[in-house]
Amino acid sequence: MKIQDIAHVRFAAPDLAAMRAFLEDFGMHCFEDGDRLYGKGADGRPFVHVTQKGESQFLAVGFRAADVEDLEKLASCEGVVVEDLNEPGGGKIVRLSDPDGYRVEIVAGQATSEPTAPPVEPLRNSATSQPRLRKPVRLAAAPAHVRRIGHAVLKVRDFRASEKWYKDRFGFLTSDEIEAATDVPLGAFMRCDRGDEPSDHHTLFLAQLPGELGLLHAAFEVSSLDDLMLGHQHLKAKKHKPAWGVGRHIMGSQIFDYWKDPFGNELEHWTDGDLFTAADPPQKMPMSALLAVQWGSPHPMFAGKLPPPPALVAFFTALSIRVKQMFTRHRKGAAI
Repeated sequence: MKIQDIAHVRFAAPDLAAMRAFLEDFGMHCFEDGDRLYGKGADGRPFVHVTQKGESQFLAVGFRAADVEDLEKLASCEGVVVEDLNEPGGGKIVRLSDPDGYRVEIVAGQATSEPTAPPVEPLRNSATSQPRLRKPVRLAAAPAHVRRIGHAVLKVRDFRASEKWYKDRFGFLTSDEIEAATDVPLGAFMRCDRGDEPSDHHTLFLAQLPGELGLLHAAFEVSSLDDLMLGHQHLKAKKHKPAWGVGRHIMGSQIFDYWKDPFGNELEHWTDGDLFTAADPPQKMPMSALLAVQWGSPHPMFAGKLPPPPALVAFFTALSIRVKQMFTRHRKGAAI
């Protein structure tokens, strides 16, 4: 099957009120149903963010199938069942576990509502075009307006194994594969295969990086650059914890702004990202392009007084991957 898009991310947290306060400052509409807190965007989907009461942790990433028939095909191949989705919007769900134990939820048939209109964009003057005459820009202070969820980033143990698992089941296409060194891949930005219909540069990024496994971040599209900057000002005024931004990425091209929720999970506002169709071929990019920006705040790793050279970071990442590959081959050989 080929998934249509990301659907949601799911967490547990010990304090739903604290999570709700952050999500509302982040620009989501929040509501509670049973013992769960839900965050909605403006795209009419029933929810994009779920939190249940419990010890703080990332629980699952959700993707959206085209229809229930696709879910039934997937369930048949995986030897699992299609279940009723007993959450706002209803529909059906298939639950899987990926090679690293991440819970993956594929949904279809959810009821949707009419999308909310985005904020009115002011006319913009440039050096070659001045359509805004005698009309000053006056922006009202407010949270950003989250439109939809765009992507998730997962840290994995074995990039090639995880890449195969997700591509075999969901039809992902590689937009950019990242190399720590020549022929030493550490991850890839992958997008949905929608044929001739454009898709975000990435819906899922898998990254084989040192450290504990987990969700690196989940990203949510906002209306515009002005909207993102107003959101930045609002979150700063509310004394939430910034993570990285504002800047423009190289791969994906989006303008970004990352923040930490009260429990350490990282969420991104983004706007103006790349769109590709299935006809666009994959690219290979160095690790330096992952950590660098076209403009804006440097990656936190390089923001200190004595930042490590990017080449050194790439060298040790490549070394870590090679050592892991060597021990994996050794264990396989011993087993044989």
